[in-house]
Amino acid sequence: MKLLADRRRHPMALVALLLVGLLLTGGAYALFTQTSSAKADTASASDIEEGKKLFAANCATCHGMNAEGSKAGPGLIGVGAAAVDFQVGTGRMPLQANGPQARVKEPQFDEEQTAQLAAYVASLGPGPAVPEDEYLDASKGDPAAGGGLFRTNCAMCHNVVGSGGALTRGKYAPNLSEVSEKHLYEAMQTGPQNMPIFNDANLTPDDKRDVIAYVKEVSDNPSPGGFKLGSLGPVAEGLFIWFFGLAAVIGLTVWLSSRSK
Repeated sequence: MKLLADRRRHPMALVALLLVGLLLTGGAYALFTQTSSAKADTASASDIEEGKKLFAANCATCHGMNAEGSKAGPGLIGVGAAAVDFQVGTGRMPLQANGPQARVKEPQFDEEQTAQLAAYVASLGPGPAVPEDEYLDASKGDPAAGGGLFRTNCAMCHNVVGSGGALTRGKYAPNLSEVSEKHLYEAMQTGPQNMPIFNDANLTPDDKRDVIAYVKEVSDNPSPGGFKLGSLGPVAEGLFIWFFGLAAVIGLTVWLSSRSK
C-alpha cells in the first residue's frame, strides 16, 4: 500500500494528468470547430481545386501561395469559409488600394467563384462556416430582442439604427441598411475590419438572427419627415433644424439688408 501511495504521488502523475486534460480540451475544440464548419466541409473536391486556382491567381500575392500570410496580408488558415464569403462577396477583397480599411465595391467574383474560394480556404483549417439559411430569415427573428442586443453590442459604432459612423484614424463603421442578411451574420461571426468577433458563445445563431431582424426592420421603417438625419430622435433633429433654420434666417436678413443699402 505504501508503494502504491508513493506511485500516486509521483511528480510524473501530475504531468500525465495535465497532458490528458490538454488532449481532451483540444479534442473538444476541434469537434466544435469542425461542427461549425460542417457546411463548408460539404464542398466537392473540384470546387476546392478551382478555389485553389483562383486563390493562386488573385490572392496569393498578399496572402502567400499556401495562405500562410506575408508582410502584405495576414494568413488565412483557420479563418473559415464565412470570412472569405464576406470579404469577397462584398467586394472588399481583393483589395483595391491600401488605406485605413477595405472599402465596399462591386465584387470581382460571381457567387460560384466566391463559394469556390471559400471552400478552398475552409479546407486549409477549421473555421466559421457560411451560415445556414434558417438563421438568415429575418421574419423568424425577434426585432425587439435584437434591438436590445444591437444597442448593447453594436450601436456605439454603427449608430442605434445601423446608419454607421466615423471611427478613429480614417476608419468608419459602415451603414447597415443595404447589407444582406448573410453578410450581416458573417460580419458578426468573423469580426471584419475593426469589428469584434461575436462567436456562438457571445451571440447564439438565434441571437444573430434577432439582430438581423432588428436591422432590417429599422432600415425598412419609413421616415414621415423625409430626411432621417441618422434617426437621432426628435430632440436632436429639432435642434438640428432650429440651428440651421435660424442660421438661414439670419443669413437671409443680412443679405436683404445689404441689398437695400
